[in-house]
Amino acid sequence: MEHQKQVEILKELIRQLDNKVNVDAEIMYRNPTSAYTCPQMAKKEWDQFFKNHPQLIGLAGDLPTAKSFLTTDDFGVPILATRDEEGKFRAFLNVCRHRGVKLVSERRGSKTRFACPFHAWTYDNAGSLVAVPQQEQFGEIDKSCLGLIELPAVEQYGMLWVHPQPNGHLDVDLLLGEMAPELASWHFGKMVAVDTTVIDMKLNWKLANDTFGETYHFQKLHKNTLGKVVYGDNLSYEAMGKNHRFVFASRTIDAERLKPEEDWRLLGGATMVYYIFPNIQLIMNRGTVDLVKIYPDPDNPGRSVSNIGHYFSEKVVALNAPEAEDVDLQKAGDAYEYDPARLKSPSLAMVIEIFTSTIRKEDYAMGELIQASAENGTMEYVIFGRNEPALHHYHNTYRAALELPPLEEYRG
Repeated sequence: MEHQKQVEILKELIRQLDNKVNVDAEIMYRNPTSAYTCPQMAKKEWDQFFKNHPQLIGLAGDLPTAKSFLTTDDFGVPILATRDEEGKFRAFLNVCRHRGVKLVSERRGSKTRFACPFHAWTYDNAGSLVAVPQQEQFGEIDKSCLGLIELPAVEQYGMLWVHPQPNGHLDVDLLLGEMAPELASWHFGKMVAVDTTVIDMKLNWKLANDTFGETYHFQKLHKNTLGKVVYGDNLSYEAMGKNHRFVFASRTIDAERLKPEEDWRLLGGATMVYYIFPNIQLIMNRGTVDLVKIYPDPDNPGRSVSNIGHYFSEKVVALNAPEAEDVDLQKAGDAYEYDPARLKSPSLAMVIEIFTSTIRKEDYAMGELIQASAENGTMEYVIFGRNEPALHHYHNTYRAALELPPLEEYRG
């Protein structure tokens, strides 16, 4: 991101904090609770947004070297993603061409060959069928025609994109639109994958997404957790087509604003979240990235799974190494401590603690309560305030994609 833009965002956050105001969309909306419970709507979303839509499955660091692989079943199609001997990212249906058995069960690893557990048909990491046991007994086949079914796959801006359908169209620049150059500037390809967190809870996938849609709740719900290290009730927000940028002030902004303006850095004083339609929240902090991928349960609108990848910069990885000396790490036990005179380096334990105590136990717990109210019929609609523009954007974007009318304005 250009430095001028970083300064502009920080100045807006400082203005809001100094004047005790928040972002103002100048309109309020009603969102019908059926958006979280309707089976017919859920089926359309599953088919249109997941099974037949390009998916961001990770960052380049998830396949760090040639021979790396990962698998996912998160969006209804079994995927095997590899980095072949030449370093090229590829994706295939994770299905043996003989009898349709799932080929690879491990979540990730390093291999040059994949043998089917049923009859040991074997494929290389470029998808070619390289061995068929007792082929003289099985019968004549052309192995060159029976490789794994390849899927459209693109590695761009340090991101790994796959289309779940073999004949699907995958244009990353079209998906990202005006956000593309900005994402490219952060060099996600240099981030190192360090761990994953999975949150499986009883809330609709859009309620999970709503968690990342406003800062109004920070000093209420999170007053003893995240609210200790970030400021609530402030937001720099910009919609970019179906996507958006969402930035809020951390308490380090107090020190950042004292520096000469030419030394200001956005992540030195704020947390930034990129929303990528339909289900991605890409959270950026100083030296860390968290990729939140939110998936529905196709058979239950009241359940979702968030698969979260955690990534560190090479510098933060080095600081977390066992041999690193005299490093002041912020660990799980002090995840929410903030001392401006003693700025600590993030640790993996700290990052996982935040996703456990803030996201799982607070944000998503509230989502489960909303889900229960929606399912028992006690609430016809919820209200999105003027200070919650990301919620306006999420839901109107979903509704437009499903050819539904936009949200109705709430007039009190």
